Amino acid sequence: MDDRPTNVALTNFADEPRLIIEPGRAARVAALAEPVLTALGYRLVRVRISGFAGCTVQIMAERPDGTMTIEDCEAASRALSPVLDVADPIEGAYRLEISSPGIDRPLVRRSDFDRYAGHVAQVEMQAPIDGRRRFRGELAGTDGGCARIRCADAAANANSEILLPIDDMTEAKLVLTDALISESLRKSKHNQRKGD
Repeated sequence: MDDRPTNVALTNFADEPRLIIEPGRAARVAALAEPVLTALGYRLVRVRISGFAGCTVQIMAERPDGTMTIEDCEAASRALSPVLDVADPIEGAYRLEISSPGIDRPLVRRSDFDRYAGHVAQVEMQAPIDGRRRFRGELAGTDGGCARIRCADAAANANSEILLPIDDMTEAKLVLTDALISESLRKSKHNQRKGD
């Protein structure tokens, strides 16, 4: 039996801040998008701006339960397009893309680290900790403002669990593993049964 905590309750969904945020133009888009998404019952996960094949503004969002349907993406796009058109945070033409966080999702809130405890994550820090900036290991929840990670590559005589301050992370995301895929499929089947 898998005893991982997969559905950590989000007591105050709208008030839980993102602790890992984007800089520059993406931050300006996030500041415009977040209140619109919150009013629709979604929460912002991440904004990415890429310049490949023209400019694309990707906004990841989710419902309180972590899902985001195609219909949700369409509703968010309809609400965000006029707001972004008026504020014009991006110079020139761009393509707006609304999506779910996906299986190997970014971890941006404290509850993300608790919700996905037992899964493998990859974390990049702003400043080195014990001489390194990149960490990969199994999430073990949180301890105050830190994520607990069991690093598989720790020296045999060292403590394999490390505390990484979430505020000092530049990026954190789940790593695609068989266990993560299996859990995602189980949740998807469960949600389909609830909808029938």
